[in-house]
Amino acid sequence: MVNPMSAPARFDRGHTDDLMSFLAACPTPYHAVANAAGRLDKAGFRQVTETEAWDATSGGKYVLRGGAIIAWYVPEGAEASTPFRIIGGHTDSPHLHVKPLPDMGAAGWRQIAVEIYGGTLLNTWLDRDLGIAGRLTLRDGSHRLVNIDRALLRVPQLAVHLDRSVNAEGLKLDKQRHMQPIWGLGDVHEGDLIRFLEEEEGLTEGEVAGWDLMAHSIDPPAYLGRDRELVAGPRMDNLISVHAGVAALTAVSTANAPLPYIPVLAGFDHEENGSQSDTGADGPLLGNVLERSVFARGGSYDDKARAFAGTVCLSSDTGHAVHPNYSERHDPTHHPRANGGPILKVNVNMRYATDGSGQAVFAAACEKAGVPWQVFVSNNSMPCGTTIGPITSARHGIQTVDIGVAILSMHSARELCGADDPYLLGNAMTAFLEG
Repeated sequence: MVNPMSAPARFDRGHTDDLMSFLAACPTPYHAVANAAGRLDKAGFRQVTETEAWDATSGGKYVLRGGAIIAWYVPEGAEASTPFRIIGGHTDSPHLHVKPLPDMGAAGWRQIAVEIYGGTLLNTWLDRDLGIAGRLTLRDGSHRLVNIDRALLRVPQLAVHLDRSVNAEGLKLDKQRHMQPIWGLGDVHEGDLIRFLEEEEGLTEGEVAGWDLMAHSIDPPAYLGRDRELVAGPRMDNLISVHAGVAALTAVSTANAPLPYIPVLAGFDHEENGSQSDTGADGPLLGNVLERSVFARGGSYDDKARAFAGTVCLSSDTGHAVHPNYSERHDPTHHPRANGGPILKVNVNMRYATDGSGQAVFAAACEKAGVPWQVFVSNNSMPCGTTIGPITSARHGIQTVDIGVAILSMHSARELCGADDPYLLGNAMTAFLEG
């Protein structure tokens, strides 16, 4: 087995600086895919729509649907049966999601009604300045991205004087009663929030017909620590992977080197609540795009089956670094560390899709890139999370390997990772796509 720590770590502050800008610019999945698409455009990719016929031309293409993006690069001379190399991730993160009837209040406070999206660490949203961002659907059917990135909302915690036992017995939060943020004083008027957003966006009153809105922390990402070797920021789970995947795909598409595979980036929505949607990994989007790519190049069903049989997917998502205050919650022999390189995620009960063959593929990519890597396995006494990996493998019948970056405070409003690891992940992804 490759020694996970044998290769020297490399650090490129430019990649991490760019990641921090990406995190700040992408408060919602809709902003993440729009930002990713803009970067692909600059690399020569072009958007194709699902309602139009696709051609057999080579080059970079991408499809957008809601909060999901599928992008791929067809090299010159690629055959219909050419396999794919896929980097898979997700664009969504746990958050407070605005309800369809958002205006509410009590005791003279005006509030916004929210639902809890995903496995959110509720306490991390308390006493934090929040903005609102998302997608507005207009009456003509068009969409408008909105991002109010200033202190607009706040979920106030109960004062210790009114809960004397909180430090001894722990904070107990009811998702319905305790998590509704305030945003002003006075009487509640139905439609106030949407009218406010229409004014902010220069729209006429009543022009917004629907909305998908989320609260987000307005605290910017920042380097942390004496030597600035850590990064704190929002939505690292899983925009670290999306950002690295975009960087890797654009790198291989502009390198003018022969590619034995068709490199693909798949960024899905709704992973944090089960992936079962038309933009989630358990939906048909990825399979449809790959099939249409094969058929557009004149392929048959047999060509598609051959291509899928030779395809490998890296399912990239964050994993747990060993928490120094809770080391007993981790496996005693597998200790992923920040700045130790990307992690290979293994679970024999298929919460992750990695097997020995997949490990060899990942190890080869890391060796080619000169990147150290580590192994993550859950403590047997602790439940193991899951990813898009097993879903992708089972739905499409393709070999899938689960990897990622080790972080602390997963599902917090603000997470923490090593400043080297995003760059190392991007290097490993690039080598993987190159084959």
